[in-house]
Amino acid sequence: MLSELELRSIIEGSFLPKRCECTKAEDASLTIKVYDDRDRDRVDLEVKGINADKLDSSRAICNLITGLREDLKHSHAPVLQRAGGRGYR
Repeated sequence: MLSELELRSIIEGSFLPKRCECTKAEDASLTIKVYDDRDRDRVDLEVKGINADKLDSSRAICNLITGLREDLKHSHAPVLQRAGGRGYR
């Protein structure tokens, strides 16, 4: 199992050059925020309550990152085309 620091580094680095922030709550769940390219204070995507215990393999981490990227892509689409929320918990 990866340490919290390693997991954060992998997740945050996977969104470069965008700014990404991964934090762990007291209940061990993760919150991931991906920020806008131009307005570095505006959050483009925020997902809370991700079960960090389920990120126990490279495949699980890859699936999470892929899903977050898809959600980020759809968050810029018109409202009628947006996908529903994903089950990261």
